[in-house]
Amino acid sequence: MPYLLLVLTTLFWAGNFVLARAIHLDLQPFTLAFLRWTLALLIIAPWWLGRAWRLRQVLRENLPLLTVQGILGVGCFNTLVYFGVQHTQASNAMLMQSAVPVVILLLGALFLREPASPRQWLGVALSLGGVLVLVSRGSLEVMAAFDFNRGDLWIFLAMLSWSLYTLSLRWKPAALDGFTFFGFSVLVGVVVLFPFMLWEQGGSTAFKLTEPFVWTVIYMAIFPSILSFLFWNYGVERLGAATAGLFIHLMPMFGLLLATVFLGERLGWYHLTGVLLIFSGLYIAILAQSLRRLRKSV
Repeated sequence: MPYLLLVLTTLFWAGNFVLARAIHLDLQPFTLAFLRWTLALLIIAPWWLGRAWRLRQVLRENLPLLTVQGILGVGCFNTLVYFGVQHTQASNAMLMQSAVPVVILLLGALFLREPASPRQWLGVALSLGGVLVLVSRGSLEVMAAFDFNRGDLWIFLAMLSWSLYTLSLRWKPAALDGFTFFGFSVLVGVVVLFPFMLWEQGGSTAFKLTEPFVWTVIYMAIFPSILSFLFWNYGVERLGAATAGLFIHLMPMFGLLLATVFLGERLGWYHLTGVLLIFSGLYIAILAQSLRRLRKSV
C-alpha cells in the first residue's frame, strides 16, 4: 500500500502541471492558485482548526518563519508554475522541476555551508546543463543572446521557491505536527494570494469561471493538495524519507506521458538530451549514495 500511494502522489502532482497547461488559454494564475488553496483549506478545516487552536502558542511564537514558509511553499510555488505553463509546454516544466533536488543541494552548499563533494558538484553541473538545454530548446543562438522563453523563466523561479521552502523545513518547530503545519501554510498562502487575485480580477470577486476551470480547481484542491500530502506522509512513515524521496523522480515520467497523450505535445531531441543530463546529474549527486544506503539497510 505505501508504494502504491507514493506512485499515486507523483501521478497527482504531474496532473497538476498538465491540467494547468490544458486550460492555459483560460488560466488566471493568481485566481487559480487562490481558489485551489481556499477550497483545500475549507475541506481540511474541520480537522485542522482544533489542532491549530491547541498549538496556537507554538504558531504565535514562530509566526515570522511559518509565514515565510507558507509564502514560499503555497503562495509562490504553484502560482509561478501556473504563470510558466501559459508560455511553455507542460513537458518542459516537468523536466525542469525534476532538477529541484540538485538545486537544493546547490543552494545548501552556497548559503548554508553544507559540504558538497566533487562528485556532487559534477552532478549539479550536469543537471543545470540539462535545464539550460531545455530552456534554450537546444539553440546556441538562444543561449548566446540569453533570449529564453519567459514561461521557462517562471518555472525556474518556481524551482527556486520550492528549493528555498524545502531548505527552510529544517527550522520547522518540532512541536508542530505535519498536518497543523500544512494547514497553517495553506492559510498563509490564501491570505497572501487574496489581494493579487483581486488585482487580477479587476477588484471583483465575481469570477468568470469556465467549466474546465472549475473542474481543474476541484482536482487541484483534492488530489495534488490534500490527498498527495496525506499519501506522502504515510509513505514516509512506512518506508522512510530516503525511500519515499526516490518516488519523486517518477513525476517527470508521468508528466511526459500525460502531456503526450492528452495535450498532444511532441518531444524534441532537446527534451531527451535535457532529461538525460538532468537524471545523470541526479544520479551522480544524490541517487547513487541514497541507493547504496538502501542496499546496506536491507
